[in-house]
Amino acid sequence: MTETFTLAHFSDVHLPPVFGSRWQYWNAKRVLGYLNWLRKRRRVHQGEIADKLIADATALRVGHIVITGDLINLGLPSEYEAALDWLKSIDSPENVTVIPGNHDIYSSLYGDPGVARWAEYMGGENDTLAFPFVRRVGPIALIGLNSAVETPPFFASGRVGAHQLEITGEQLTALGEEGIVRVVLIHHPPLPNLAPPRRALSDAAHFAHLLERGDAELVLYGHNHKTRVDWLRSRTKSIPVVGVASASAAVTHGEEPLASYNLFTFFKSENGLRIRHVVRGIDAPDSPVRKISETVLTPGI
Repeated sequence: MTETFTLAHFSDVHLPPVFGSRWQYWNAKRVLGYLNWLRKRRRVHQGEIADKLIADATALRVGHIVITGDLINLGLPSEYEAALDWLKSIDSPENVTVIPGNHDIYSSLYGDPGVARWAEYMGGENDTLAFPFVRRVGPIALIGLNSAVETPPFFASGRVGAHQLEITGEQLTALGEEGIVRVVLIHHPPLPNLAPPRRALSDAAHFAHLLERGDAELVLYGHNHKTRVDWLRSRTKSIPVVGVASASAAVTHGEEPLASYNLFTFFKSENGLRIRHVVRGIDAPDSPVRKISETVLTPGI
C-alpha cells in the first residue's frame, strides 16, 4: 500500500420501526421488542442523529463507509425496505458496505427476503447473499461476516459457525499473501468476555483462534454501543479489535455514550502500517459533530 485511505465505521443505527407489514410477522419476540422500543429505545435512538454523523463523514470525504449491523429493530419487511432507502440516501453500494446485526435477523420472516434486500451493500447481487464476503476498496480488503442468528426473546447472542470460520481463514491467508490490508467486519464482539452470555458471540473463542492463526490488520464490531479498543496477539503481530458506539444515540443510557463513529486512516511509515484512529461524535443532540479522541494503532509485534 502506497496511498492513504480513510474508512468510516458506524454501527447500531436502530432506525425507527416502520409499520405496514402483515400481522403474520407479529410473534412474541417482535411484540416484546416493540414494547422495548416504546419504553426505552425510541428515546435513545433518533434517526436524525445518525444522519448528522453520516453527513459529517461525507463532508470529510472518506474513502468508504462501513456499517456493522443493527440498522433496524424488529426485522419487519417494511423496515428492510426503509433501511434500503436510507442506505441509498448515503451513497451507492460502491462506497458503502453493510453487514447484518441481531436486530436485522430478528425472527421468522416466513419466506420474506429480509436482509437480502441489502445484497448490493453486502458484496452480493440480485438479492443473493453469501457470507463471508470480500470487498476490495482502495488499498484494503473488507471481510464481512454474519454473526446474526434468530434467538428467543430476551436473547441477543450470535454465532459465526464452522463454515464461515473455515472460509474466513482461507480468505485471510490468501489476502495476506497478496500483502493487502485486511479489515474484518462482524457485529457481535469477536473476543471472549466482551459481552454477557445472552448477548455474546457463542463461538468467540473459535473466532479469536482463527485470527491468531490467520492474522488481520484490523477487526471492527458493534453491538455493545460503546467505543473500545482491545489487542489480540496473533502468531505474527498484535491485531487491534475496535468497537464503536451507537450512531444514533441522542441520550446516554447506562454506560452507553452519546452517538459517535470511528474514522480510520491507513498509511505506511518507516515502521510499517500505521492506522490513525479518530472518534467523532456529539456532546448533545443539537451540538455539531466534533473530534472526541485521536490515537495511532500500529499492528505489529
